[in-house]
Amino acid sequence: MEFIQQNIYLVIIAIISGTMVAVMSFRRPGDSNSLTPTQATMLINRENAQIIDVREPDEYVAGHLPESRNFPAGRLQERAGELDKLKDTPLILICQSGARSSGACKQLAKLGFTKVHNLDGGINAWRAVGLPLKKGTKK
Repeated sequence: MEFIQQNIYLVIIAIISGTMVAVMSFRRPGDSNSLTPTQATMLINRENAQIIDVREPDEYVAGHLPESRNFPAGRLQERAGELDKLKDTPLILICQSGARSSGACKQLAKLGFTKVHNLDGGINAWRAVGLPLKKGTKK
């Protein structure tokens, strides 16, 4: 008790920072359509979600999710017609860190795609949890 009285400011700071860490860990990061790699894997397995990689072709060839399709973010608007048959299918958009794919999610949502998700953290997050990547182009 004496320690607490002598270090009241340190105790208050510890309580406040602990509360902030707890709140941030329970709050879902990113947009409401963001997925963790684990959630993305479950969506792929349970609902046959399709993976759209919005990175540039050279980034895609260097390492991508198995069965993913490459639609570079800069050309997504003009190539969206190729995805029309997937309007009601869950789509998981992925880039290197999750920033480009977040913008691409918004573009597709405006075009009428109803189940668009962003892989939070992108390829970096996928790689960090040890999930597989494939190199080269899809054959």
